[in-house]
Amino acid sequence: MNQSTKQVTNYGALSTLVTVFFFWGFIAAGNSVFIPFCKNYFHLDQFQSQLVDFAFYLAYYIGALFLFVYGTFAGKDLVGTWGYKKSIVYGLLFSAIGATAMILAVNGQSFPGMLIGLFIVALGFSLQQTAAQPFAISLGDESTGNTRVNLGGGINSLGTTIGPLVVAIALFGSAASVCDDEINKLPLIKVIYLYVCVGLLFVGAAILFATAKKVPAGCIEEKTEKSTKALTSLLMLTGLLIIAFIPVFSSYKGETIEKVESIKKTYSVQSKQITDLECSLGKKTNEERVAVYKQIDDIKATYKTQTDEINGLMKPIEHKRLTWLLIALGLVTIGLPVLNRTASKQKDGWGAMQYPQLVLGMLAIFIYVGVEVAIGSNLGELLKQKDFGGYRSSEIAPFIAMYWGSLMVGRWTGAIGAFDFAENTKKYLKLFTPFLAFGIVLLLTHLAGHFGVIAMLVGLFSSGNIAIYAILSGGLSCSIMWPSIFTLSVAGLGKYTSQASAFLIMMILGGGIVPPIQGKLSDVIGIHNSFIVPVFCFGYLTFFAFIVKGILRKQGIDYENATSTSAH
Repeated sequence: MNQSTKQVTNYGALSTLVTVFFFWGFIAAGNSVFIPFCKNYFHLDQFQSQLVDFAFYLAYYIGALFLFVYGTFAGKDLVGTWGYKKSIVYGLLFSAIGATAMILAVNGQSFPGMLIGLFIVALGFSLQQTAAQPFAISLGDESTGNTRVNLGGGINSLGTTIGPLVVAIALFGSAASVCDDEINKLPLIKVIYLYVCVGLLFVGAAILFATAKKVPAGCIEEKTEKSTKALTSLLMLTGLLIIAFIPVFSSYKGETIEKVESIKKTYSVQSKQITDLECSLGKKTNEERVAVYKQIDDIKATYKTQTDEINGLMKPIEHKRLTWLLIALGLVTIGLPVLNRTASKQKDGWGAMQYPQLVLGMLAIFIYVGVEVAIGSNLGELLKQKDFGGYRSSEIAPFIAMYWGSLMVGRWTGAIGAFDFAENTKKYLKLFTPFLAFGIVLLLTHLAGHFGVIAMLVGLFSSGNIAIYAILSGGLSCSIMWPSIFTLSVAGLGKYTSQASAFLIMMILGGGIVPPIQGKLSDVIGIHNSFIVPVFCFGYLTFFAFIVKGILRKQGIDYENATSTSAH
């Protein structure tokens, strides 16, 4: 890379590489429609439905942690040894295995099986993503590396826009609207077809990569910096996170839960009784109707009594669950800075963990991915509320696509620098591209039927369309955060850059922790009020943007130069 002339971008390899970015977005955003579907189909609470995200993003953490453990003990980078090309091929094949597991689980109507399938798919994504991002940077001049990552992000956003619409069609078919209480009667054969196609696409992409002559092997034979103290600390943190989640999952069993479930079973019987009585009114005389109305009122009174009983039984359990989830969040948000403080005093064995910009960046990635996913995953439940349109699960896909599609606006604009256009051409494209991206989002949704903090506050303290579109704009706020946070976090790390990248990939775990916390908070205080979580998340990201500048300035690092390509 230390050349006086710019390295020519390998556009052939880059065009092949960006296909995997599409897959990540397609599956991840599709989960936002899959979550409300599973909630109704399997009769889950909001937290349980968020386990879709938990399983998916936990896999990123586990996959990256495994690569770090291997590198520490083997003394070499597994991805570097295999090469970027083979690593992506192996990751795609692993994701194809996950798609097969999903097919079997859907066929058996097993929610835990679906979680396992998504976990395996995302494990493959973890390997792909670990290889693809540095691979994109290496395919041209280092100074324009982040624009190529942004280009991949733009293709990723195309996947996130299309994913919800395709998944909605697979789940609900061509029906414009399906009642939520009728969702469990829908056939799942189209979901099986969807994952058959996805699995074949994974295999097809793997073959394309393996046989593409323009794609270099991307092997890097260099010893990995051993950081035993950092490894031990991360393993301890993992163990503590497991301990924190055990009480949450175990609380879904026991005498109280059995009693609650028993009461809930009467709901369906009572609902059917009310429906039958209402249907019979047309054949009754006026006197008989009075008697029927009295029966309906008596049943509704019993229903209310049972609801109050359930709320009384569940309130302490819900608070206990939320407490443990917040403890899990605290382990990450407090634990990482504590580790950094220790590492800065005793640098030996800590590796990249000694740099404050990395640790703050790890938290930023954790929170950024968490808030990005949490908004999309909880949006469906919000839209069901009367004050937000009262939409059914089958009707929310265009809104989900709009949210994820808004990321395209920033990412497509940021990707312009990846191409060798004249400066004047780039200026015009930067003006035109946002409108093009937004137009594509509107077209796709039509065919299917500091700004971040402000947007979330507007959404939190308002209702109706104003709140909906304020929350949807959160996607635009997230659009170029990934490359910007990534670049700031690894600035000035030198030989620790590769290790730092693995740490940052681990923090995609935020997508598995923040959404369930918002989901559980919504079970306690309501879905609308739960959007206080994104407010705090965007607040930290604003703090990171300000504090990291001072840190890099003290280290003599030109942070403006480091982020100029991604910020534009």
